Amino acid sequence: MITVGNDWVINGSKMWITGGGHAKWFFVLARTDPDPKAPAGKAFTAFVVDGDSKGVVRGKKEINMGQRCADTRAITFEDVVVPSENVLGAPGAGFKVAMGAFDTTRPGVAAGAVGLAWRALDEAAKYSLERKTFGVPIAAHQGVSFMLADIAVNLELSRLMTYKAAAEVDRGTRSSYYASIAKLFAADAANQAASNAVQVFGGNGFNTEYPVEKLMRDAKIYQIYEGTSQIQRVVIARELLQRVGQTGSASLVG
Repeated sequence: MITVGNDWVINGSKMWITGGGHAKWFFVLARTDPDPKAPAGKAFTAFVVDGDSKGVVRGKKEINMGQRCADTRAITFEDVVVPSENVLGAPGAGFKVAMGAFDTTRPGVAAGAVGLAWRALDEAAKYSLERKTFGVPIAAHQGVSFMLADIAVNLELSRLMTYKAAAEVDRGTRSSYYASIAKLFAADAANQAASNAVQVFGGNGFNTEYPVEKLMRDAKIYQIYEGTSQIQRVVIARELLQRVGQTGSASLVG
């Protein structure tokens, strides 16, 4: 990253850009302090980059395990000139901008995971009433009904937590705590829901003629993008311990 007059010139690349083949604009977090020892809070600057700018190169569409309509690609920046008015926040404050953006985007990811879990429950419940063994619908078997109950419980909790995190966004309140809890719990719930749905379908669930195998493939990415489930736990623990250190209590009313 260098400056030319009032403009910035970006070089570099980033893998796994969701929607990279269609995006008109890119949010770019670029290192503007060449010192490798510079703290993250001062080393990066956030930019909005026009996808049609000269030097923006979109890589091949990746064939992923799931969510294949997402058009995931690598994006390379080759001497891309970005005007100074396209800087988000202050130069050097990009990391803070990016982390703040996650507080808005993670509830959205949680909402997607909730939607997938709903579909998994819907498909599994309907199938359990149609498929019969020993002369009765498989829903009558406790092992199957318990799997459906587990999906329902985690789904409802995920939905409520997602609403809570989204409400914080609507209020203009930055809440990494709720955003990460919603994303973590909903992502895990979606994966459990998809796995249980495949189990309810049995051998049919492993076949592409039925929808649940796709749900299982699509679910995994919710535990990875916008910060892995492990990263969410880091954020949650950090926010919790910071609150305890400041207030002497883990309770949070609101």
